[in-house]
Amino acid sequence: MSEQNFLSGQIARELDFYRVRDEIALNAVSEETQEALLQREPCTDLKTIRKLKKAGQEWAVYLSSTRPAAIMPWPQINDLFSQLDTEGAQLLQDQLYALGLFALSCKKATDSITSASLEFELPELLKTVQEMPSLKNPEDEIFRILNQDGTVKDLPQIREIKNKIAALKKEIEAAIKKYTSDSVFSQALQSQVPAFKAGRELIAVKANCRNQIKGIIHEVSASGQTVYIEPDEAVQASNALVQEEFNLETQLRLIFKELTAKISPYKNEFVQCFEKMIFLDSTLAAGKQLIKTSGIFAEECDMTKEPPRIAGARHPLLKEKAVPVDINFMGGKRVLIITGPNTGGKTVTLKTIALFSLLNQAGFPLPAAEGTRLPLFNSVFADIGDEQSIDESLSTFSAHMKKMAEMTEHADENSLVLLDELGSGTDPQEGSAIAMAVLDTLIEKNAFVIATTHHGVLKNYGYTNPRCINASVEFNSDSLRPTYRLLMGVPGESHAIDIAQNAGLARHIIDRAKNYISTQQSDVSSLIKGLTAKHEELDELIREENKKNSELLIKSHKLHNRENNLLEREIDIQKRERSQNSDFVKQTRSRLENLVRELREGEITREKTLGVKDFISELNEEITVQEKNIQLQNERLAAEKVQAEKEEEQISQNGIRLSKLKGAHSSSKKTKEKISNKEALKNAAVHIYDVPEKKKKLPEHKTIMLAEGTEVITGREKRRGTLIRKINSDTWSVQFGSLKMNVKEQFIIPADVSKNTFTAKADYVLEKEESSAEETPKFELRLLGMRYEEAIRALKKQLDLCAIYSFKNFSIIHGKGNGILQQAVHDLLSNYPGVKNFSFAMPEAGGTGKTYVELE
Repeated sequence: MSEQNFLSGQIARELDFYRVRDEIALNAVSEETQEALLQREPCTDLKTIRKLKKAGQEWAVYLSSTRPAAIMPWPQINDLFSQLDTEGAQLLQDQLYALGLFALSCKKATDSITSASLEFELPELLKTVQEMPSLKNPEDEIFRILNQDGTVKDLPQIREIKNKIAALKKEIEAAIKKYTSDSVFSQALQSQVPAFKAGRELIAVKANCRNQIKGIIHEVSASGQTVYIEPDEAVQASNALVQEEFNLETQLRLIFKELTAKISPYKNEFVQCFEKMIFLDSTLAAGKQLIKTSGIFAEECDMTKEPPRIAGARHPLLKEKAVPVDINFMGGKRVLIITGPNTGGKTVTLKTIALFSLLNQAGFPLPAAEGTRLPLFNSVFADIGDEQSIDESLSTFSAHMKKMAEMTEHADENSLVLLDELGSGTDPQEGSAIAMAVLDTLIEKNAFVIATTHHGVLKNYGYTNPRCINASVEFNSDSLRPTYRLLMGVPGESHAIDIAQNAGLARHIIDRAKNYISTQQSDVSSLIKGLTAKHEELDELIREENKKNSELLIKSHKLHNRENNLLEREIDIQKRERSQNSDFVKQTRSRLENLVRELREGEITREKTLGVKDFISELNEEITVQEKNIQLQNERLAAEKVQAEKEEEQISQNGIRLSKLKGAHSSSKKTKEKISNKEALKNAAVHIYDVPEKKKKLPEHKTIMLAEGTEVITGREKRRGTLIRKINSDTWSVQFGSLKMNVKEQFIIPADVSKNTFTAKADYVLEKEESSAEETPKFELRLLGMRYEEAIRALKKQLDLCAIYSFKNFSIIHGKGNGILQQAVHDLLSNYPGVKNFSFAMPEAGGTGKTYVELE
């Protein structure tokens, strides 16, 4: 069988595709477009489908504006193109006029779309009209001969003939009027109004008076009472009129033949424009249908990445009676089994899904909501309704089996298979067995299957098979009426007894039927009711959770933006502080050197001593002003950080964890206090030597010894740090920024210091942390069996080593237990600078007993 048979014909007819297509075709402007739409079938060419849908969407935008109609109707012209190819052919007046109207319609469409494209995004429509060749030359030639209403213009070559015809008509009219207006002949005439017979103007004369008027008798009435006479005075003029009219027709044929020859070279342009106009008009019809049904064009769906989805689906033929249905398929599920009561909408739902697929692949809009996405199927198989055939000796069950045989033979991974009332028509046990075997085969072929059924066995099949999912049409037990909503994930009850009772079946029959229902079946019904209630409750919780998550994500985004702004401001403050410190040191060094030089070159006087004191006083004032400015900036920055941390904590409590603020430290974390310029100046020791005689040499400056507060350079990387304290005879504790480590004295080199400077000793608040420079971080830190303090020390050491060695990721095995160690680890990670993120491992990798850590 061909692909065409799998997407059209009987299947499309059963799914009402042709009825919807006929309705859309009525929206077309021209009859030829309507005929083209009535021939359109679903296809598998993705490029064609995209083009049709995109143009239809653009037309919807155009139609929603106040712009005038872009396409004007044109008469049938498709059959005329072949005549333009025939040498010596002559088109008739109305045929030439039809081509002229088509050329005008092309021009109007081009101008309208080109103009609208300046206001709206209409790339597909604009591209189409830009590809249309110009028909201006044939249009000018046609309307050089014809008027806009289709009549022939007053051309020189026919003007004389027309004048003769007009004169002859007047002559004939005068000859006839001579008899109809003369009272002498009034008694002989049957009517005063002339009669027209065979193109001639005649007088109706009474039969018994026919000899009173000389002329030619052209006709006698059926009763014989009236004869129609053409007077002799009019005969000659009428003959001349016939001759002139023939001359006119001959001249017009010649003109039209010449005109046909002039426009024949444009035959290809007419054909190309015709194809483009059919495309424009047919997509315009789709755009009108989109607006009329408040629908959408379905999004594309790659089932290897995401499942199909239909939102707010309404069957096109039900119109305002349709109840919107949401159908959310699940990833990896290729078989949907719909259960529920009769008249609940199972078959309508099944048909709607399939019909939407066919409409989508025909480039038509769907009466659904945004978010609807459908895959591309290369074939659709359907087993819907009762196909019992007396002629072919087929029972209902045999007809079903014949269709299933075709499905299982031809279906593949790109097939959509519809099975209505699966397993019915025979013994329930055997029918269910065959149904499950058919489903097994279709699953093996990876087909996309939608089935409806009442069999409980198939409901269980849907639960146990990982490729299947159950769904049910909702039923209101109070009103005993279906709601037509589709519930995904739970099977439905048939409610046959409730429906039968509501339909009027006798009470005693209902009671007997209930007695026949087994306890087991009753339990199953109760279970299904419970599942349905839980499903509705879960749906509500999911909706609330999604709403909260959306709000939290928005807050999270705003908080991240605030963090970035804070970081930028903090960096800016630090840069300015460093710049000010650098300038301060340079200026101070220069002024001190000048003062020392003055002191060395002369005697120490009271004025010079006062100058030094004034200098120090001025420095104190300048430093105080600088520090006040920086302190104010830091206070504002700290306040904003506190507010950001509060917001972060609030968001974290709601289930979203954010990365820590860069450079921000917890208030409980002991950090190094920076040495202010003011403190440095207070602790500065200005070395002023006694000024000896000029011939005496200054004492040599002693080599700088290592002492607490000394700036040093260590290691191969020449890392700059500050000595904190001496651990033992050959080891110092060195501060590198916010980190510290123990370094052997042999690897420490004092930083260069000017001979005449001041030195400062800083006070530090440090945590005592014993560490070895030779240790390296671990990929997996095991804390199992450790006490609380021991575990925290080990984790701190690991974090410090990771920072030193630029180690970005590691894991911690802390176990579950009572959760004390787990909580301690997470508390430390939450407050530790440099931790970007941390999370529990997957269940198969340790779950809540293991934590993955990611560092900045």
